[in-house]
Amino acid sequence: MNNRLNDTTLAIFGVALMALAVLSPAGRAQQQSAPQQGQQQQQQQQSQQQQPAKPGQQGQTPPNGQAQGPAEAPKVDPEEEKAYKAFADLKPDDYDQQIQLGEDFVKKYPDSKYNELVYSRLTNSFYSKQQFDKMYAAADKALALNGNDVTVLILVGWVIPHNYDPNDIEADRRLNKAEGYEKHALEVLPTLPKPTSLTDEQFAAAKAKEESTAHSGLGLIYFRQQKAEDSLKELQQATAGDQSDPVDFFIMGIDLKSLKRFTDAADAFQKCAQIPGAMQDRCKQQADQAKAQAQNSSPK
Repeated sequence: MNNRLNDTTLAIFGVALMALAVLSPAGRAQQQSAPQQGQQQQQQQQSQQQQPAKPGQQGQTPPNGQAQGPAEAPKVDPEEEKAYKAFADLKPDDYDQQIQLGEDFVKKYPDSKYNELVYSRLTNSFYSKQQFDKMYAAADKALALNGNDVTVLILVGWVIPHNYDPNDIEADRRLNKAEGYEKHALEVLPTLPKPTSLTDEQFAAAKAKEESTAHSGLGLIYFRQQKAEDSLKELQQATAGDQSDPVDFFIMGIDLKSLKRFTDAADAFQKCAQIPGAMQDRCKQQADQAKAQAQNSSPK
């Protein structure tokens, strides 16, 4: 896999340690991750089940000691169900329709049991359209309803350091927020139930991809905070599998250069250069520079 996020193109402007800019981050929202599908399937199943019994319902005895018949099933609004189904059935890459129907849904049904699922998908849709302010707002609402939404946690935690502005007075707070999101996602991922539609191997691969992206996000967060050793540790985990992103290798190379490990830096830049894309030439140049620095720093 050539990019950390599907169809994501990243470019680095200026010299090393300058800001990264996400140029066309449209692909991640094309398909929700399998762990999140399992999470959402479980939420939908739970929301469709009868609510926990209250005094007077089946299985409990009211305070007066007199048993009562089963409570009435929760009322279902056919129009709400129809509206949510229309939203849920949209094609994964139909972002404009997702935004239109999703915003209409949460406005019309502000207390719907489906709203966390809608806000989660809106987060991805706004991300694909590079409408980051709206993405962050939708993410906040999704996480207010479900703080364990790993797709939202990982995505927002990854996007924040990629859209970092050191001149923003909120920059440090945003990085700290992103760090908390990625760390929490890594805590939640092992606990997610496997959806019945996936094999054990498919589910493990999907979780590994999400874990890799979370470590990638943390690596860039620590890079922004000039914590080279911490950044390197996270990026080594991010690039350990098949989810390699050229930006991860590039930043790893910068970290290694700052630690005076020029031979290792050259290797990281060379791996970056082997991945097709806009960064190949820059990575080749950095690999050559690191090799020269390694030779110059060797004992004579």
